[in-house]
Amino acid sequence: MNNNLSDPTNMKLFNIFKLSMPLLSFALLWCVAPQANAALLVGSRNNNSVLRYDEETGKFIDTFIPPGSGGLNLTVGFAVGLDNNYYLSNLVNSSIERYNGQSGDFIDSFVPKNSGGLKLPQDLTFGPDGNLYVAGTNLITNTVLRYDGKTGAFIDTFISSDKLDPAAPFSLTFGPDHNIYLNSAITGSIKRYDGKTGAFIDNFARSKPGSAPGSLIFGPDSNLYVADFKTNDIARYNGKTGEFIDFFVTSNSGGLSGPVKQIFGLDGNLYVSSILTNNVLRYNGKTGAFIDTFLPAGSGGLGKPRFLYFTKDAIAVPESRTGLALLAFAATLSVGKVIGSFQKRCN
Repeated sequence: MNNNLSDPTNMKLFNIFKLSMPLLSFALLWCVAPQANAALLVGSRNNNSVLRYDEETGKFIDTFIPPGSGGLNLTVGFAVGLDNNYYLSNLVNSSIERYNGQSGDFIDSFVPKNSGGLKLPQDLTFGPDGNLYVAGTNLITNTVLRYDGKTGAFIDTFISSDKLDPAAPFSLTFGPDHNIYLNSAITGSIKRYDGKTGAFIDNFARSKPGSAPGSLIFGPDSNLYVADFKTNDIARYNGKTGEFIDFFVTSNSGGLSGPVKQIFGLDGNLYVSSILTNNVLRYNGKTGAFIDTFLPAGSGGLGKPRFLYFTKDAIAVPESRTGLALLAFAATLSVGKVIGSFQKRCN
C-alpha cells in the first residue's frame, strides 16, 4: 500500500478525515453534556422573567425567558399552545405574549394590546376547541374573552361581565366535563359555565366565609383543588358534585403564605408557589403533608413566584463555560494526536 501523502488518493482521504474529526469532537461534546428529563418553569414577578429548575432536585438551571423579554411586565397566567409554544399574560401591557417552547425566545404579541377590549389579563387557557380563553378585568367590568388559537384574532366575549361577580376572575380552567370553572374572590364561590356557549350553569362550590379562592386545578383524582390567598390553604372539592372534601393542604403548612398557583408534578406531588415567602413548597400528592421547600427564596433570582409548569420534553442542561472549555481542549488534543499519527504513517 502506498502511504505517501503526495499520492492524490491518500491526500483526498486525509482531507476528508481531517475535516470530519472536528465534527466528531462536537458530537462527543454534545453527548457528554448533562441532560435532564424535564424541568420546572416558574414565573418570577420581581424581575418579569421565567426561571428554569431541575424537576428532581430543584437546582437552578437558567433564566429561560429573560427579564422584560417582548415587553413582559407582570405576568400572571401561563398556557401551552397546540404549537407547543408558551403563552404568557402581560398584565401591565394588556396583551398576551408568545415564546418559543424550546428556546424561550420571544416570538410575538399573540394577542395585541387591548385586542377585543382586553384589560389587565389574569389567567388564560386553551379550550377543547383549540381557542385561547383569557380572563381579565378593565377595573369596572370583568370578562372572559376568546381568541383564535392559531392566529390570536379576537373572536368574541365568551362570558360577559353581567354573568360575573364584580371581582377579577384570577383563575379559570376547563374541567373534565369540558365546562369552564372560574373563581370569585368576592363571594367565595367557584362558578361553572357551559364550555360551548358560556352560559352560567351553577355555583359549583363555595368556600368558607372570609376566604378568597384563587387558583383552580383538577387533580389526578379528578377532584378540584383551590388555593386560598387569605387563609393560606388548599381546599379540595369533589370534581363531580362540588361537595367540600377537606383542606388538602392545611393553613400555613410548611410556612405557606399567599398561595398563588398549585400544580401536580411529574412525581405526583403537589407544588405550590408561596408568593409572600418567595419560595415554592412541595406536598405529598396523596396526603397533602408538607415535604420540603423545593425552591428556596432567591434561588436563581426567584422573587414573588407566580405560575408553575413542568415541561414534558428532555432538555440539555447548560454546562459551565470552564467545563465546556476543558472538554473542547481535550477533544482538540485528541484530534491533533490522531492527525499527527496519520501524517507520520503516510510520510
